[in-house]
This record gives sequence, C-alpha cells and structure tokens, in this order.
Amino acid sequence: MARVRMRDVAEHAGVSVRTVSNVVNGYSHVSPDTRSKVQRSLDELGYRMDYLARGLRSGRTGFIALAVPFVAEPYFAELAEAVIRAAGRRDITVLIESTAGDSEVERRILEGGLTNVADGVLLSALTLPASDIATKKPDFPLVMLGEHSVGDQFPRVGIDNVEAARTAVEHLLGQGCRRIVALGRNGSENGRQRTEGYERAMSAARVRRVNWMVVPVEDWTRDQGYAAVRELLEGDGPLPDAIFAFNDALAVGALRALDASGVRVPEDVAVAGIDAIQESAYTHPPLTSIAPDLDVIAERALALLEEQMQSPNAPEQSPPAEVPREESAAPAIVEDTPFRLVIRDSSAWSPKTP
Repeated sequence: MARVRMRDVAEHAGVSVRTVSNVVNGYSHVSPDTRSKVQRSLDELGYRMDYLARGLRSGRTGFIALAVPFVAEPYFAELAEAVIRAAGRRDITVLIESTAGDSEVERRILEGGLTNVADGVLLSALTLPASDIATKKPDFPLVMLGEHSVGDQFPRVGIDNVEAARTAVEHLLGQGCRRIVALGRNGSENGRQRTEGYERAMSAARVRRVNWMVVPVEDWTRDQGYAAVRELLEGDGPLPDAIFAFNDALAVGALRALDASGVRVPEDVAVAGIDAIQESAYTHPPLTSIAPDLDVIAERALALLEEQMQSPNAPEQSPPAEVPREESAAPAIVEDTPFRLVIRDSSAWSPKTP
C-alpha cells in the first residue's frame, strides 16, 4: 500500500500542502474550520508523520528519552507509563533506557549519551554522586525525576522525600506503634532522605532511642526486603511493632518474610511503604503506602522539558566543544509534587493489652 503524502491530504481537503504541514506540526495560525477539515482528511486517508523527514527539516526528532534505573521494578514501570501518556498528548514518542543504577551509565547520559536519538532527556538518577552532578553542564534539554539531590542547576520534579517518610511513620505512631523499624537505608540520596524523615517523626513523638531501628539493605527489592526481615526476626531482639519500608518492593518482601515466620500483619506487626504501586492493593493484607501522583510528575516534567526544547535560547544538541555553556543566573526549578497516604489493612495495629 502506497504511503499517504501531505500532497494527497491537501488534494483531499482542498487546501495547500503548506496548510496541511501547519496542521500536522501544530502551528496555531490555522483557522478552526480549516484545521478540522484537514484533520478529517488526515484521519480518513490514514496519514502518518514521517518523523525522519520532520527531523531533518526542523532539527528535532520527535523523540525524548526516559532513563530509569530498573524498567522491571514496579514503580519505574508505572512512572514510564505515566510519562508515555503525557508525551502521547503532545505527539512525542518516548524511548526508554535502563541504567541498572550504574553511576557510569548515568554519567554518560548526563554528558549527552542519548541526544543523538532524542530531543531531550528525563533522567531518574540513583547512584550518580552529587559532586559529579554539580560539575556537569549538559548542553541539551534535561529534567531530573525523583528525589536524588542534583543541585540547583537542573530542573527536577519529584516528591518531598523527607516529608513523605515522616508522614508514613507518623501514621504508624498514630496507631500506637513505638518500636518501628526503618527498612531500606543504603548509600543512596533517597535512602538518606527517607531515613531523615523517619528520624524526624520518631524524635517529634519523643520515642525512646532504644526503640529506633534502621535496617540497611543493598537494593530496594522484594528479595532484599524478605532477607532483611527474616534476619531481623531470627535475632534476639523483641518483635517490632511496625516496619516502615522505604519502598513498596521492600514492603512486599517484608510481608512475605513475616508470613513465613508466622508473624501476623497487622495484629503483631504493622507495615507501611512508599510508592503505592498497583501491586500494593493486592498484597495480603493490602499495603498502606505513600502514593506520589505519577501523572502530575510526568506532566510537570514534560512541560519543563518542552520549555527547554522550544526556547529560542535553548542550546543546540551538539555545540562546538570550545563554546562554553553560559551559566544561568537563577537556580533551576525544583518542584515537589503532591502525594497522599493510602491507608489499608497492613497498618491497622493496636497496642497489646496485658
């Protein structure tokens, strides 16, 4: 079947090729009636944009890159879906890159490793040291996703990590829990921030330090949550009142370990997490969790990226090496988006009576 050309659409709609081009590329100076007529012809003929040709003409590809640590992890998979939805509303195609949480891969991306195929990059960094980030001055549209500390020179969209953790722990404290385990400290900035939120809540409630417990893990996965909690339960210490897991994957592993050890949730130990992944509504029992608004995160990130891509002062994707990027006088936008506490059965704990 022959490819439908703009000329075919123009003849079908009774307009010029330039008018069809203006409609296809979203230019505003087309009357509503003409735009509607052209769109009907586009739909009837099944016209599809030639992105390669458009890229050659405009210097833009119509693609953006989304780089996340682990595509298979539920939170990042659901974040990717939200970004794809937001991009689709803008006629932008999303290319997804998995960094495996490797700081070298994240560094290469920050140095422009994806700009040969994409107009801009959304990067969720996990392990890239803040000192490295501070020295990088990317000459392409870039927005950071998540709570990894990236310095003032980059736009970033995420939730207030410390406040989210504090909210979850305050909920457990409100249930009467006092011996609360914080599960998930590691070398990441996210781990540091969620530990800080835990400590703030425990301190504000004047919980005795003997009841504070921070359990480290290597990665925020189900396996790590399961192994850490099994080890905790096999120790000599008293059973905790609650476990605050730094993400839902850890919480799912914790729930499995508690069940395997004959510990009831929430009667013996309450559990709460962060992310409110879809799976959390179907665990046994359903998991209490902090829910970031992924659609808001995706929309704001795309809006900030588009501002850079469309700005007449935006740097070219491949500037000459000898031309330094001009420093920005003002700090970049850092947006903390809304989150909410989703209360489910896993945290319905009550103090035991003698």
